[in-house]
Amino acid sequence: MIQHHDVLAKAEKVVPIESESPLPSLINKPLFRLESQSIGWGHKPVLEGVDLSIKEGEKVAIIGKSGAGKSTLVHSLYQQQPKIIAYCGQEYGLVPSLSVFHNIYMGQLDKHHFTYNLVNLLRPFKSQVGKIRPLVESLGLQDQLFQSADRLSGGQQQRVAVARTLFQERDIFIGDEPISSVDEVQSEQILQLINGRHQTTILTLHNVELALRFCSRIVGIRNGRVELDSSADNLSPSQLRTLYQD
Repeated sequence: MIQHHDVLAKAEKVVPIESESPLPSLINKPLFRLESQSIGWGHKPVLEGVDLSIKEGEKVAIIGKSGAGKSTLVHSLYQQQPKIIAYCGQEYGLVPSLSVFHNIYMGQLDKHHFTYNLVNLLRPFKSQVGKIRPLVESLGLQDQLFQSADRLSGGQQQRVAVARTLFQERDIFIGDEPISSVDEVQSEQILQLINGRHQTTILTLHNVELALRFCSRIVGIRNGRVELDSSADNLSPSQLRTLYQD
């Protein structure tokens, strides 16, 4: 009779078992990488010599003056992994005549076939209303659920745009100034939601205090270059404000 340990011994001769040298983990492989890269539109670079690597699980704030190149940077990152990123841009992209519910539902249009989406447009399914209602409640939009987007304030429209992006339920959230039109209380609620639903987040922000509170890493842009890249634990608001000085 062949003993099981004999079988294992023979197998080890064919495929050596290296208990002390495990296969390299892919966990530390960066999700995004830019190396000495110039980024811009057309032939005009907005950012030059960008070296940036972002790993899974990081919560990154990108800060700097308006026009510094924050939007250019996050759009470049988005292009590297578009299929797994929920992207919330500065343009809300809402359909004015559609309700808050339908604008948020658009975040999952690609998950259902045409007929399902058409029926849901004419008569919303209870299951979809049930999925979206808690999201609008968390953003203080429950009273506007079936109100058309063109009747909302700017801050409400931004919250709908954020909700639609969250509803995509993708692995990574990239937000280009996702709290620019809301007050500080609402800003905190939005950032808590984003962080709670995504392991990896990349946000352009102007509020340095909120950047330090809700992000673990700060990337600062100034004069077309990445001038700062540090753990939030090592920084203070006054240090970050120097990025906004002329």
